[in-house]
Amino acid sequence: MSIVRQLLCVFCLAATTLAGATEPPNVILITLDTVRADRMGFLGSDRGLTRNLDQLARQSVVFTRAYSQVPLTAASHATILTGTYPQFHKISDFQVPLAQDLPYAPDILRSHGYHTAAFVSSMVLDPKQRFAPGFGRGFDTYDAGFRARQPGEDRYHTVERRGGEVVAHALTWLSEHSQGPFFVWVHLYDAHYPYDPPQPFKSKYASAPYDGEIAYVDSAVGEFLSQLRARGLFDSSVIAVMADHGESLGEHGEDFHGIFLYDETIHVPLMIKLPGGSTAGKRIESRVGLVDVLPTILQAVGVAVPQEVQGQSLLDMMTAKLASIKSGETNVAAETFPDRPAYAETDYAYRAYHWSPLRALRSGKYLYIKAPRPELYDQSTDPNSQHDLAAASAAVTSTLAAQLDAFRQKTASAKEASKSEMDPEAMEKLGALGYVATDPTATKSDTGNLGADPKDKIEIANMSERVGFIIDDGDCQAAIPLLQVLIGKDPRAPNFYMELGRCYLSMKEYDKAIPVLRKVVELNPDMTLAHFQLARALLGTKDFAAATHELQIIVEKIPRWPQPHLMLATAYAQSDRAREAVTECEKVLEVVPKDYDALLLEGRILLVSKQPEAALPRLKKAAALRPEKPWPHILLADAYLQLGREGDAERERTAAKHLDQRPSSESQAPVER
Repeated sequence: MSIVRQLLCVFCLAATTLAGATEPPNVILITLDTVRADRMGFLGSDRGLTRNLDQLARQSVVFTRAYSQVPLTAASHATILTGTYPQFHKISDFQVPLAQDLPYAPDILRSHGYHTAAFVSSMVLDPKQRFAPGFGRGFDTYDAGFRARQPGEDRYHTVERRGGEVVAHALTWLSEHSQGPFFVWVHLYDAHYPYDPPQPFKSKYASAPYDGEIAYVDSAVGEFLSQLRARGLFDSSVIAVMADHGESLGEHGEDFHGIFLYDETIHVPLMIKLPGGSTAGKRIESRVGLVDVLPTILQAVGVAVPQEVQGQSLLDMMTAKLASIKSGETNVAAETFPDRPAYAETDYAYRAYHWSPLRALRSGKYLYIKAPRPELYDQSTDPNSQHDLAAASAAVTSTLAAQLDAFRQKTASAKEASKSEMDPEAMEKLGALGYVATDPTATKSDTGNLGADPKDKIEIANMSERVGFIIDDGDCQAAIPLLQVLIGKDPRAPNFYMELGRCYLSMKEYDKAIPVLRKVVELNPDMTLAHFQLARALLGTKDFAAATHELQIIVEKIPRWPQPHLMLATAYAQSDRAREAVTECEKVLEVVPKDYDALLLEGRILLVSKQPEAALPRLKKAAALRPEKPWPHILLADAYLQLGREGDAERERTAAKHLDQRPSSESQAPVER
């Protein structure tokens, strides 16, 4: 068949696929966090884990060689939702804001009349928790609502949610917004470590819990798709399903993801179902990327693709495959469309451990990885990337290195990354989610390799991330010796000292915490979280002068972070610096007007300073905010006594007595929440 006739077939098919609708098709995006391609039945797995996804694959176009651009949740979803590469959208880590001028799927679709809703299952994608700032843009509903996990609490009701609950929330929304068009994003985090599927999957896959999580995710997807069919929403919708990245599971020495760029974490499942089923069952062998998803969806629903989008629509490729089959030809998609190199990168090793970042390019039959010791693999004969050819094939390595650098330079944005909304409290929560806390304001240069080669340090990363989960489970006694081992292996890594200091703080062993946290400050003076934790330890030992010094450093760097202002107010109050203490309380209340601790502390300071009239409104507001607490009433009684209002004082004393005992923990404003 001639090229002209092929293109005519493509045009006619696309017109047939999308014509006749009274309104644009609904769009459903399902992202499966940390799901490997080799666990999918529709990609050749014989494990029997994905019955529902396999059924959907038979009704969709399957891309057998789809690749993530970055093996981290927030960064990869930024690529999916903006259609741009990490070096363009600049989301290389948590807490880096999504720039307002980036193209963004919900924003684009809402401007074309779509109702938009997101249902995410992990705190790492919660904009309100400051892990994914800017991700809420364009969504009418962004269903998250996560919070820090407290000792003894279940992780599935705090930092993440089971897939079944996420699907239930999405279905409830659909019941109230059945009139389209709508764009719904459903994110399922279950396959992320720790691998702990619910029953019956937990028992059935006791020897392979990761597989149990995959089977459970498949069941959640199946329930969602079943309800779409029952409600008449399935056939007429564009449905795109993909993983954001995979999981290493020990291959190449990496237990989890984020450090390396091999296929275990970069090769991902991807399928797209178009309305009407005209392209059902097609398989595209050409290499594609997650960066291509957004332009494909937009073209499929007839929305113009913004100029800033860097991915390429796959719609022509999907329809050309059908045209070739009708003509009796084979593999026309691969022949018609030239080889599409797939780029990937990760800065996680640099940000977490100050090792070298990595870059990768898959082109032709090769996988090239830019590292302090470059790697080259012939994936046509070595699909598992076990035999490094970089030294033996220096010319190929050099050529691909130049191609990678040129591609990255061509696709990078000249704009600086949006200023990170750095929140050390949020950074500290990352340990509960399997990530080492990093400083999103850290900068690096792409002009050369930085730090150690991650290949030489991967055992340290594995151990570090496991320790993070042990700490999150509240077992600091078990974590401390492991952290000491890590410090012995890498004595210049500040994060290990930081985690050791956190453990001592949680055990209230402040004298042990102080030298450890001073070491963090020595190794990385710009690490705000280190100054914060050191200040906590110093307050614990009542070294108010030293704590004040650390807290002043913090509030200068992050003036709108309430907690250090409250701690600084405590330090000033204990140092007879009442006026400065009141000022710090006011700074807290500028950011959080209903902060109970700040209101209570300021009221107490004003009382001690013989300003009862000024104290009254603060204490009344504190009492209204926390009616179960006796201390506001106790302090109100003191204020009324100073004012000579005996009747009011007696009323407040009675209220305090009614609220049971007087807790000693409120004799000062708390330094922790």
